[in-house]
Amino acid sequence: MSQGAVITTAGFTGVSGTVALLTGLVGLRRIRRLRRAGVDVWALVKRTGAVGGEDNPRPVLRYTTGDGRVMEVGSPVPASKRHPLPEGSHVLVRYDPEDPRELVLYGHERTAWEYSMAGVGAVFILLGAGLLLG
Repeated sequence: MSQGAVITTAGFTGVSGTVALLTGLVGLRRIRRLRRAGVDVWALVKRTGAVGGEDNPRPVLRYTTGDGRVMEVGSPVPASKRHPLPEGSHVLVRYDPEDPRELVLYGHERTAWEYSMAGVGAVFILLGAGLLLG
């Protein structure tokens, strides 16, 4: 493989690893911030169905903020067989008091996903560096 091809491959690998690492770290920071400063409230699962044209059904959660505003927000996680989120049920959510549309579903913060994104990103960065140095 020519040196130009190795440099190009290393560059793409390093950039994609950086994007994945930053995505994971931003997600973890958001989850930590909501755990620390978020407000817990019970939300009503209003309906299920595709939100935003997705194939995975994401229910709409309806809750009232501390200042009396009624919010309807698509769930940050899709319904699944393990956690079906049936219509009419109540779930505990934690929302950001400064931006009540930003929330996490209590117990479903998806930290494993964020850690895996950060880990894969770090591996890609190291792989790109190894290509350049090797």
